[in-house]
Amino acid sequence: MSKEPSSQKLPSSKLPSEGVSSKELPKELPPELPMVKITIDGEERECEAGLTVLQACEEAGIEIPRFCYHDRLSIAGNCRMCLVEVSPGPPKPQASCALPINEGMSITTNSPSLQNARKGVMEFLLINHPLDCPICDQGGECDLQDQALAYGFNRGRFSENKRAVGEKYMGPLIKTVMTRCIHCTRCIRFANEVAGVDDIGMLGRGEDVEITTLEKAIDSELSGNVIDLCPVGALTSKPYAFRARSWEVQKSESIDVMDAVGSNIRIDSKNGKVLRVLPRLHEDVNEEWLSDKARFSCDGLARQRLDRPYARNEKKQLVPISWQVALDLVAERIERAKTRIAAVAGEQCDLESMYALKKLLTARGSNKFDARQGGAQFDPSIRSGYLFNTRIANITRADALLIVGANPREDAPIVNARIRQAWLQGGLQQAYGIGTACDVTYPCRWLSEQPQHLLKIASSKDKERLLATLSAARHPMLILGYDALERKDGSDIWRLCGKIAEKANMVREDWNGFNILHRGASAVGACEIGFNQRVDGFMPLLISMAKGEVEVAIIMQADDFDLDSLAKCFTIYIGHHGDRAAQVADVILPSAAYTEKSGIWINMEGRVQMGCAAVPPPGEAQAEWRILRALAEKLDTIPPWNNLQELRTVLWKEHPELAEQDRPLRAVWQSLDDKSNKEFSLHVDPIVTKRENYYMSDPISRASETMSACTRARRELRRKKNAA
Repeated sequence: MSKEPSSQKLPSSKLPSEGVSSKELPKELPPELPMVKITIDGEERECEAGLTVLQACEEAGIEIPRFCYHDRLSIAGNCRMCLVEVSPGPPKPQASCALPINEGMSITTNSPSLQNARKGVMEFLLINHPLDCPICDQGGECDLQDQALAYGFNRGRFSENKRAVGEKYMGPLIKTVMTRCIHCTRCIRFANEVAGVDDIGMLGRGEDVEITTLEKAIDSELSGNVIDLCPVGALTSKPYAFRARSWEVQKSESIDVMDAVGSNIRIDSKNGKVLRVLPRLHEDVNEEWLSDKARFSCDGLARQRLDRPYARNEKKQLVPISWQVALDLVAERIERAKTRIAAVAGEQCDLESMYALKKLLTARGSNKFDARQGGAQFDPSIRSGYLFNTRIANITRADALLIVGANPREDAPIVNARIRQAWLQGGLQQAYGIGTACDVTYPCRWLSEQPQHLLKIASSKDKERLLATLSAARHPMLILGYDALERKDGSDIWRLCGKIAEKANMVREDWNGFNILHRGASAVGACEIGFNQRVDGFMPLLISMAKGEVEVAIIMQADDFDLDSLAKCFTIYIGHHGDRAAQVADVILPSAAYTEKSGIWINMEGRVQMGCAAVPPPGEAQAEWRILRALAEKLDTIPPWNNLQELRTVLWKEHPELAEQDRPLRAVWQSLDDKSNKEFSLHVDPIVTKRENYYMSDPISRASETMSACTRARRELRRKKNAA
């Protein structure tokens, strides 16, 4: 099958979203396409040249049935359901998805002959399709059901035996019933074009054709999207199998916190339990895709949960206590510690909870708080130095790319899919990497693991003349990841990458190609409200806790740092899972997960988004801001808010830009060099990744049985690959 992208216009090729100021708009607007006049069902219309007949009909508000066609995939033209009549043209129905419009074309979309043709196509599609609707998880959400009702025949005339196809193994996430397959090839095209893997293909011809993976798991972080793409019940969610019907679940809109992309999601729940997570359409962020971890880790929300306060007794054992006792105990220890208190926030914390925690500590006279538990080093006072400045939607405009200390495929699968899209469309000509070499699903030349190679690039002494290549590009882009920022020389690498961006003409009035690829949903929000303060990051705070300079440590959903540093601290853990930090805490205050509270998160490009609660928190757990409000009252430092809306009002008054929902924050480029002519002190150690397992990187995914199964499946794939 051809991997060439289709001629259809993709949403990502639009101008930047509304949140971009006029100064950031490109000077050169894309040329306007010529208009052609066509007639659709007797009504004359003007459409852009290059559209297909199906797209022109859609713009006119006329529904054309289809199975194989999809807006974001190449055109296949297999199902023949989108038939229309055109003149001048052949005297028979034509597939509208693959037919471009021409000047003077007359299109008929619903004549009696077309109705009969569609009924015939539907009858052929149903020849071998089993009557599984009562037991099929696709029931109620099935394109085949809907279109059979609207366009199908009222009876079948096929009396021969139906064909049966054996099930295929596609990994722990995708359940297959391949007898239902109508061979639309959407799954194959998605794997080849968007995910960038060749794990799904087609074998056989004619009646013997089958979709298969050759009995192995799909090695992609985006594999679950084929479930949404499948128009029938051939591919369904294995963890969600037989759990609920679509009309039984309560649907809530929210924001994903498994990475820093801020994917828009829909949470389906029933009887107070989250059953599944699905993507919501957002053209500028995740389009309609979702990473596997965001989609399938939701079963971890019901396991290893903290549902009531705990404290250690004289035997150092955690025992359950009441909220009143817990708050009194915590308040007494904080009063005794005076200003010797510190706080660490985790990667999934919402903006309101970090703001409330910051206000609590500053009211006690402490400024020791940070949310970079991995130790990333950058200046949080320079907005353009920590944002993904290019914007996710503008990635497809890039024509040259330098990746430093990052694996976009695992750090942000949605971002990686956009980069691959830029390559498929022919815009991205060169991609280079510095750090651990990895398969990013598009051609990338990994130059070195040594950070010193950045010095060669900045001084134009490298043999590849990479700086000249980047400078010659119209839209060069640099992506700096946490594998580099979390080193001891992270701040020097950050400043050096800023220097390269300036020298390579990446930063100008109409384009900003300097980008930080964050991993945590809380990273940008913590910088915006001043929760991250120091350039050298989290390490000085960790050292002060290890030395005993901190008497009380408040750990809020942070489990991925050196917990031995808390040995001399009285540790208060505010979180929703009994994960690593809960094992060493002296007091545990149970909080709500992201599906159980309303909150604001700011994604890596600075887009402020709000999520809503889908289910109530378990037991006695409460939202973090409520816990901190009650604790502040015990300490006689009552904040000026009594509810969430009042807290947001105070927050927005102090930070007015954060009140603009769904708009990226505006950032004017500020040089990252401190002008001190300080030499870059780079270590000789290679840039290597700290993240061992993509599927289990936070408390929710570590509690997920599905993510554990994915981990085992990937290890088996790697073992077989290495053995081969």
